[in-house]
Amino acid sequence: TGARIMSEKDTKKETLDEDICCYAARLGDDAIVLGHRISEWVSRGPFLEEDIALGNVSLDYIGRARMYYTYAAELSGDGKTEDDFAYLRGERDFQNHLINELPRGDFAYTIARQLLVDAFNTYYLAVLTTSNDKTLAAIAEKGVKETKYHLRRSRDWTLRLGDGTQESHKRIQAAIDDIWGFTHELFEHDELERRLIDLGIGVDASLFKDQWLSDVTAVLEQANLVVPTQEWAVRGGRDGYHTENLGHILTEMQFIHRTYPGCQW
Repeated sequence: TGARIMSEKDTKKETLDEDICCYAARLGDDAIVLGHRISEWVSRGPFLEEDIALGNVSLDYIGRARMYYTYAAELSGDGKTEDDFAYLRGERDFQNHLINELPRGDFAYTIARQLLVDAFNTYYLAVLTTSNDKTLAAIAEKGVKETKYHLRRSRDWTLRLGDGTQESHKRIQAAIDDIWGFTHELFEHDELERRLIDLGIGVDASLFKDQWLSDVTAVLEQANLVVPTQEWAVRGGRDGYHTENLGHILTEMQFIHRTYPGCQW
């Protein structure tokens, strides 16, 4: 009887570790894909200071991805490292939200996406700091500090572009309209995430959707921009279904590691 009880406990722990491993990898996917996207602005920023600022934001995301991937590798228990998660998985293995893989676009497009994602991360990471998983909570604690800076930047730029010239206003409004339908899946969860939410480990983003919308609406209205009312939505990232853009990102990001297997920085 004692052996059976121990076996059941081991099985439950193994299942939980698998769930947390997948969850951590998903969060890492979100961070590394968007971090890589933002890095595309390096040497292309509208002016030097913004070039440097975008580079630093990119590094924040990539650093966060490394922490999530390292934790996922530890939980996998099969000798994997962060590199396995970043460089040796294909498109269907990545489970990032689709909004993160959308093209870089022009500067207004990047700022519009950052406003929506930064406002989301402000709440998501704050809740994750209270997770019953101490490692995830610690990673989130660092991310909260970075996200405050990110949101301040994206908010300020949204106001400048929306209330700037006719051209800047037109471009950021078009970007908001184009991206809006990709925000819905940020607040939806599959069975794996619901299991972790019930255990106090995962984050139930649906609980702060209204507050997120209120915050974003306030910024857009202050910038003389219109909140989209279209009901279209695109989903699939958490299930491994992606736009064609992710394949292009991975081709660039994974080229060196796949060309020289086993290489280390």
